[in-house]
Amino acid sequence: MRLLQPDPGTALRGLRAMKTVAAASGAIGSAQRTLLQAVRDVLLHLEPSLDDLAPIDPAALAAGFPEGPLRRQFVDGMLVVALADGVPDRATVAQVEAFAAALDVDAAELRDLRRLADHHMLLFKLDFLRRSQVGDILRNQLDQHGLLGLARSVLGMRGLMEDPALASRYHAWERLPDDTLGHHLWRYYRRNGFGLPGERGGFPEAGVYHDVSHVLAGYGTDAEGEIEVAAFIAGYKTQRPFYVVLFAVLIFSAGVNMRPTPGDVTTGVLGRPGMAERMFAALERGASVRADLSDKWDYWPWVGRPIEEVRQALAVPPA
Repeated sequence: MRLLQPDPGTALRGLRAMKTVAAASGAIGSAQRTLLQAVRDVLLHLEPSLDDLAPIDPAALAAGFPEGPLRRQFVDGMLVVALADGVPDRATVAQVEAFAAALDVDAAELRDLRRLADHHMLLFKLDFLRRSQVGDILRNQLDQHGLLGLARSVLGMRGLMEDPALASRYHAWERLPDDTLGHHLWRYYRRNGFGLPGERGGFPEAGVYHDVSHVLAGYGTDAEGEIEVAAFIAGYKTQRPFYVVLFAVLIFSAGVNMRPTPGDVTTGVLGRPGMAERMFAALERGASVRADLSDKWDYWPWVGRPIEEVRQALAVPPA
């Protein structure tokens, strides 16, 4: 997933549409304003003040808008704007739907957002999670480790069982040389108090790539770091990458817990100074990675290698 650069006319119409979404229910939220300013300055390279931008209707947006993935990119941007300050209302979602229809973009994420705005939380979460990286992880766990392996991983993630034999494979990372990827990962798990696969509360093995991404890219585990690592993963992910971004935005900016286990949520993180720019930079970094680490990537041949060697081999750009 790589960000595309539109021509100036298309960029201006797209920014006007994103502002129209932000103002659909009245005043623009503080996180929405900060996000729109970052889009204007960093992605679109435009100069007009946001306050000077007139609203635009769907037909005017679509007129002369180029065919292709740029249409989807702007609809994705509208979805993030809609969620930046919390759960959007129906008017905001309706505005995004109108723009998407005019651009002939059919996005499952938008249908999920409608369920969220209508407070159909069970249907929203079920559909969103099955399409998101959570669904991918569970499907990959099933493919790689069978039904019993999937069941054990789900029970372990919920703290209901442990697998000492499996956990011992990951404990061995402690004994690897300090500069290796595996030892860095072991320190990351212990420093943050996370369970290793096989331990109570540990994530399925098919989801370890998320933690590998944290370590390779150097992103923290606070709200800002989780948004960055989500964007980084979306950059290299080949299947439904935007769901990874939305997953993090929902938890850390819209205040909706999308995890399969209990966890903290926040609102308005995208409004913090420099956060939107950091998200865009992480997406660009991830787009340079040579492999989709989320697609059954085998990390075992890499854990004994020096972390800098792994970064170079996978083409992870410096921060």
